[in-house]
Amino acid sequence: MSEPIRITRAATKKRKPKDSELTFGTVFTDHMFVMDFQEAKGWYDPRIEPYGPLSLDPAAAVLHYAQAVFDGLKAFRGRDGRVRLFRPQKHVERLNHSARRMCIPPLDPEQALKALVELVGLEKDWVPSTVGTSLYIRPTIIANEPFLGVRPAKSYMYYVILSPVGAYYPEGMNPVKILVVDKYVRAVEGGVGGAKTGVNYAASLYAAEDAKHAGFTQVLWLDGRERKYIDEVGTMNIMLKIGDEVITPPLSQGTILPGVTRDSALTLMREWGLRVSERQVAIDEVARAARDGSLREVWGTGTAAVISPVGELAYKGERIVIGGGKIGELTKKLYDAIVGIQYATAPDTHGWTVPVEGRAT
Repeated sequence: MSEPIRITRAATKKRKPKDSELTFGTVFTDHMFVMDFQEAKGWYDPRIEPYGPLSLDPAAAVLHYAQAVFDGLKAFRGRDGRVRLFRPQKHVERLNHSARRMCIPPLDPEQALKALVELVGLEKDWVPSTVGTSLYIRPTIIANEPFLGVRPAKSYMYYVILSPVGAYYPEGMNPVKILVVDKYVRAVEGGVGGAKTGVNYAASLYAAEDAKHAGFTQVLWLDGRERKYIDEVGTMNIMLKIGDEVITPPLSQGTILPGVTRDSALTLMREWGLRVSERQVAIDEVARAARDGSLREVWGTGTAAVISPVGELAYKGERIVIGGGKIGELTKKLYDAIVGIQYATAPDTHGWTVPVEGRAT
């Protein structure tokens, strides 16, 4: 993508909702970024254009063979008024990782970052200012070649849309209840669990609905082979503190998403001198730790919630209450540390944020 980004401005502007009106993923900004790929040309024609419907042939490969990947990151308006992206390079790296697994041509990382900065700069006024709110960024690549046949497509579309989103915890950060399932599996070793592709989320819907009807917020998946080791929660990576050890499942099995917030949390905890292990942990080990009192805290990590405290796990009829159902000390410390960097109330010693300058309108 060595070409300059072509910009076509929207003729009319949408009404920007108040921060207090924001939910998640229901309102979209005036513009989006689009770029095309042809096997003979590579990625070409990068452009920012008015937000609107995509044109797809009914035979487009994505509609039949699910060849698509996406990612999700955020832009924050700091207390100083400046807008910053949080770890965009890491998100581009993960998008390319997902693309390679799904036989999709990767993007040039430097140019992909430039496109994110340019688009958010144009839509800078859409970034809300209340702590807890942000501008959610959804980069997506889909196979749009019209053909019926099982092979990688030869043409693709990359697009980025933006959505101002409200606080994940509008009434305060409360611990969630999670159902551990062993009847269904989301991913298996050697599969596509480590890629951020829509089929993983489609595979999770049935069990998630079961859990919701039973009064739980999300599902905790076990490994697909033995159904004994914890993998990840429906929309988050999972971490536990047993005794003085913080444990999270390893990425080496290829069944869980390499979360950017997961990486941020691990980096911080190691800097704090904590004993951190990326290893397999059986659900039975977790249940035993709960019974003997050594299970201190459980939390999820993800872009949407940042850190989500887990107050209860349910497994085979047993209710495992963690920390009396209250937020743990380390859980809160991690949340405050990451949010502090995102909103520029704490120093960014890792270079995780990328400032965005607005474009003249």
